[in-house]
Amino acid sequence: MDKSSPDENWQTNKTHVFWGEIAPSDHLLQIYENDEVILNSLEGFIKSGLAAGESVIIIATEDHLSALNKGLLNYGLDLDALKKDFSYIPLNAHETLAKFMRNGWPEEKLFLKTVKEVISLGRGKNNRKVRAYGEMVAILWGQGHNGATVQLEHLWNKFCETEIFCLFCAYPKTGFTQDPEESIKHICSAHTKMISGLEKSKTEVFYKNLPRGK
Repeated sequence: MDKSSPDENWQTNKTHVFWGEIAPSDHLLQIYENDEVILNSLEGFIKSGLAAGESVIIIATEDHLSALNKGLLNYGLDLDALKKDFSYIPLNAHETLAKFMRNGWPEEKLFLKTVKEVISLGRGKNNRKVRAYGEMVAILWGQGHNGATVQLEHLWNKFCETEIFCLFCAYPKTGFTQDPEESIKHICSAHTKMISGLEKSKTEVFYKNLPRGK
């Protein structure tokens, strides 16, 4: 995960440029060291999306949502107005999971219904571009529900074949017992970029391109 590793092919870009130039079909992955790292990434993800006139969907834990909202308010954003026109859609990850989990397993029809509804809200009448972040899979993985995690990743990937939007998912490194990049192969199969999960400069993003499907 360290940029200094000889065979990792890590690249760097200015934070605002990286988040501003991500493609609608990009699937981003981050295995992060601590909350400060992921919150920093999410602030860049959200601010750049809003600045581009996109709708931003954040499906996260209550702690992460609270910290994000505080940071965005300090930045000067009118969250009430953004929520009202669905430019910013913060959703509790546990509550969203409950909408489609049945007997410890993600039910496909319920998942598709849940995700389609929120993506539709984000697109609105003007068919805005959408970027979404989710950590529901990370919650399942952290609870030891490996099979359900793989299935949920599969459902996300299947949905992304029918809807074009930028998807960002992240996992805390503490949830892995093996090398993170080896373990992630078992639960993610359609990511285009991996972002470094180490504490780096807040003005730069370290990332590498991934071969889709591997």
